Amino acid sequence: MAVPKLTTSQISKVFRKGENEIEVLRDINLSINDGEFVSIVGASGCGKTTLLRILDGLIRATSGSVIVNDKEVTGPGPERAFVFQQDGLMPWRTVEANVWLGLEIRGALDEAARKLAHDHIRLVGLAGFEKYYPHELSGGMRQRVNIARALTVNPDILLMDEPFAALDAQTREIMQAEMMRIWQQAKKTVLLITHQIDEAVFLSDRVIVFTARPGRVKEEIVVDLPRPRELSVKRTPEFTQLTERIWNLIEQEVREGIRHEGLAALKARAG
Repeated sequence: MAVPKLTTSQISKVFRKGENEIEVLRDINLSINDGEFVSIVGASGCGKTTLLRILDGLIRATSGSVIVNDKEVTGPGPERAFVFQQDGLMPWRTVEANVWLGLEIRGALDEAARKLAHDHIRLVGLAGFEKYYPHELSGGMRQRVNIARALTVNPDILLMDEPFAALDAQTREIMQAEMMRIWQQAKKTVLLITHQIDEAVFLSDRVIVFTARPGRVKEEIVVDLPRPRELSVKRTPEFTQLTERIWNLIEQEVREGIRHEGLAALKARAG
């Protein structure tokens, strides 16, 4: 039986500003197994990134709980690493110095740690670029450094917030294939937030579709495509069926979200 690495129970989040309240998430229940790759997709503003920040302990849920390795999450911890959309590399540090930054902050930068950093630089395909600076790298290469940095602190779980969104279409495709290879070798549990349905299907064991705000779990899609996967799988009928099914679910929520926003605007104008 698969062992849950991360679970959430009835996670809800309400943001308050003055007398106004915005309910972003409602009753999110998730269970992600050790070594599983899961993606969350949904309309813009449905709370996907908010959930990821709650899971990392960067913000607190209004209600509900997060359990990682049988312990409740109360803040950031070494068993989780967050890969942001923007790479956040220190421009004055070389590739290797950026990759071992987390270990340096923890006071754990010894020769073994430096070797581990170099191992992950090789894993993401950047061997030979250890002494380069961020401005000397392409966008895809910078994001590989970002991933290597997250892996070097040896987390159990990678939380990835649209890591390839800023890349051009061709580079994004290559990075999806690279992420597949890295995941298969690193054997980490991954939760990915993305707006790209094809990316979610290509990489994932399961795709979770959120409703419009407040975000709730609308449906969970099991991706039963065989692994390992190559980019050519995107041209198969099975892949197309999965992406169309997910798009139809999201389209319903986008239309519903637009309708609610329109009604809210009319109500505000009338008031």
